[in-house]
Amino acid sequence: MKRVASNLVGSVIEAWQEVRIHKTRVMLSLIGVAVAVCAITTVVGLGGVAQQATVESSERSGGRAASLYLSASMNDGSTPTKMPEIWRTALERYKIDYASRVVNTSQTVQFADGAVPVQTFGVDPPYGTMHRITLDEGTWFTDDDRARLAPAVLINSIFWDRLGRPDLRTHPTATLVGERTTTAVVTGVYPALSYETEPAMYILADALTAITPVVSGPNLQFGPPSYELWVPVDVSEQLVGALQRDVQGALGSDAVVQVNRQDYAAFQDGDPYLSLKLTVGAIAGLVLLLGALGLVNIALVTLKQRIREIGIRRSFGATAGRVFFAVMMESVVATVVAGIVGVIAAVLIVKSPLVEDFISQGQVTDFPPFPVEAAILGLVCASVVGALAGLIPALVAVRVKVIDAIRY
Repeated sequence: MKRVASNLVGSVIEAWQEVRIHKTRVMLSLIGVAVAVCAITTVVGLGGVAQQATVESSERSGGRAASLYLSASMNDGSTPTKMPEIWRTALERYKIDYASRVVNTSQTVQFADGAVPVQTFGVDPPYGTMHRITLDEGTWFTDDDRARLAPAVLINSIFWDRLGRPDLRTHPTATLVGERTTTAVVTGVYPALSYETEPAMYILADALTAITPVVSGPNLQFGPPSYELWVPVDVSEQLVGALQRDVQGALGSDAVVQVNRQDYAAFQDGDPYLSLKLTVGAIAGLVLLLGALGLVNIALVTLKQRIREIGIRRSFGATAGRVFFAVMMESVVATVVAGIVGVIAAVLIVKSPLVEDFISQGQVTDFPPFPVEAAILGLVCASVVGALAGLIPALVAVRVKVIDAIRY
């Protein structure tokens, strides 16, 4: 065992010395290998950032995995009066920390140019974490906001523009017009989505229920709330059945109860960037092949200059296996060095703030670390290319006759 380890270490050291001697020619042949390894590693690394952007975008609309959606109404369309108590009991029974009521309604807001109906979402504080809501200004709701006499509202950037973009440190207000006019305090601004063209706002569900809804049109009526829960994925299916059974049993047969999972992971199958990764990976593989061919040519040229050296070594007892392994290791060591350079370049590219901003388009809040599997993949590809590129020169070296090599 010690002899094998000694031979291995000696071969690696010898290969490194040969690479240093012929470093100019080897460097030129390894440029393609380093570029290809960098390309493969970069694709995998950027794929992780792009996938995280897709995941976070999906979580903003459908919630994190696994998000459950619960709705309940009586057969006549009315809201069950027992639901608040049933909801609290369910959260305590199943120890669910992240849950929120969601009310989708509308409130009339008085702007300088007139009163306008504004889409309004009544939620509980955990909703921001469940849906990865990010704010351009201010902070998300806290439990302290429940005690405000003037309700806090979070508005989108369109709403903020119509208010004149006031400084939130001045505690700007918005007037909610209804049977009882209410003054709300703007505590945060979130970016409007690309397809949004109208003002919108979030308000705490308890504050919304305390405000008399506007009844000037059918679209402005106060609808029944729905309920969302963020639970571990491995127990989501059991909780769907348990919640369905508990709520239906508490409300009786006169109620319609629906519980289902609504997050992206319940519907999305596979990697949406797989085709892109395969395409760029194929191109990088072609570049690796071209780099390997150049490395083979360099190795064969170098081998001709070392024929006499190999013959002398064989005459002093070096086995064919030792010569084969030593010649092949020269290519492997060289490509591994090129692979390390390519991986370092890929890490610098992927973790560059400019690249991260370009790939994420402002949609990523939790940037993933550089994937270790990407670095391993790059080094494995470099090692395989080195082994394949060194195979032909190694076979040629083994087949050289000792007497002919000494006379060369």
